[in-house]
Amino acid sequence: MKGGMNKLMQQAQMLQDALAKAQEELETLEVEATAGGGAVTVTASGRGDILAIRIDPEAITPDDPETLEDLILAGVSAAIEKSRVAANEHMQQVTGGMLPPGMNLPGM
Repeated sequence: MKGGMNKLMQQAQMLQDALAKAQEELETLEVEATAGGGAVTVTASGRGDILAIRIDPEAITPDDPETLEDLILAGVSAAIEKSRVAANEHMQQVTGGMLPPGMNLPGM
């Protein structure tokens, strides 16, 4: 019984170490999403932080700011979703499937 508990504790420590490393790696992971056929491009980290927004100058129309606002919102939303998907895939790879698919981890 005691050997089983030690093995379980070792596995828990290995998982904790793998998760800590994976969270660090998510800082450098970047995803990119576009909206409006490339009029707006948004880059996000694997943690969902928005890193950059690029706007094609031709998308800037002073008499129609609402369209550009909608494109930016769509680009940001798409980048955050791509970030979530990439983070989940990365965590599944790192943990070797030890976590159930779709499990949300704190800070993710």
